[in-house]
Amino acid sequence: MIELESLQKVVDQITVIEIDALRVSSGEIAGLVGPVDSGKDTLFDLLIGRSRPTAGKVRLAGLDPFAERAQFGHQVGVLFQEDNLYRRQSTLANLRFYCRLRRLPPSRAAEVLAQVGLADHANVRVEKLPSSLARRLALGRAILNDPAALLLVEPLKKCDDASVSLLSKIIRELAARGAALLIFAEEAASIGSLCDVIYRLDHGRIVQVYHPGKEKRLDLPFMIPARLEGTVALVDPVDILYVAAEDDRAVLQTAEGRLPTQFTLTELETRLARSGFFRAHRGFLVNLQHVREVIPYTRDSFSLKLKDAAGTKIPLSKSAARELRELLGF
Repeated sequence: MIELESLQKVVDQITVIEIDALRVSSGEIAGLVGPVDSGKDTLFDLLIGRSRPTAGKVRLAGLDPFAERAQFGHQVGVLFQEDNLYRRQSTLANLRFYCRLRRLPPSRAAEVLAQVGLADHANVRVEKLPSSLARRLALGRAILNDPAALLLVEPLKKCDDASVSLLSKIIRELAARGAALLIFAEEAASIGSLCDVIYRLDHGRIVQVYHPGKEKRLDLPFMIPARLEGTVALVDPVDILYVAAEDDRAVLQTAEGRLPTQFTLTELETRLARSGFFRAHRGFLVNLQHVREVIPYTRDSFSLKLKDAAGTKIPLSKSAARELRELLGF
C-alpha cells in the first residue's frame, strides 16, 4: 500500500506540497500527472525518502521512507526518469550487481532478465542497447526484489511499441500479484490505459481525481485523422480494416487504400480500445468486426483472415491467439 495523509512540505516559508489524502491499495495502479512545475519532483523526493515532510505521514508498504531507509529498499521498487544503469557493464552484470546489494540470490538476475525480454541480450553492454531495451532493464532492476510497492517515473518513455506492450503487461501483472503502483507522468494519455485512477497535481495540490475506465463517452463522432497531400482525412474507425506499424508511425488500411497517420501504433491502440480493435501482433491492430476466421497453421502459428475482397491475412501471435480465444470464448 502507498499512503499519504495530511502531507505538507514547506520550503522557504512557502507550502509547496499539501495533500490531504492519497491512497494506492495493493493490486491498484494509480497515476499522478502534472507539468514540470506541478510539484511532482518534490513529492517524488518525499516518497523515496530523499526529503522529509514538514507535516503529515508518508508510508509505502507500511514503511516511512525517510526514517526506515534500510528496510525501504527491500520492500519498495523505484524506476527513476533516467535509467541510471552501468553503461559499460552487460545487462546481466547490472542485475547481478543489484542482487548482491539487496542480498538476493544470483539466479534472480537471470529470471528478471527473461521477464523483461532481454535473455538474449544477457552479455550485451548497456551502452550498446537502444533506449527502449535500456528502459526494460531499468524496470527489471526496480522489480528485482519483488516489491510490495512501486514508484515508476515515465515508465514508457523512450520505448518502441514492442517495449510499451511488454512493460505494460509486466506492470499489470505486478498489480495482479498484489503490488501497489504509483506512476508519475506529465500527461495522462501515456498511462491512461494502465491506471485504475489518476490524480492530477497542480502547484503541490491534487486538483482532480478520475477513473479512466469509468469516463462517460461523449455522443460525438469519433474520427481518426490521417494525412493526405495538402489535406487531413477524418476516418471513421468502422471503415478501418487494420492498422499496421511502419517505421515509427501507424498506417490505416481501409477498403479504399492506405492512409498514413502521425500516431504510433500504441497511441492508436489506446484511441481505438473501445472500438473493437485488437492487437493481433506487435505490428498490427485489427478491427475484429472485419475478421472472417482464425486460421491455425501449426500449434504456435496463426493468422486472421479478413472479410475484404482480397481475403487479407494478418499474423496472429501465439499469446494474442490465446488472449483472443479467452476474449471471444472459442
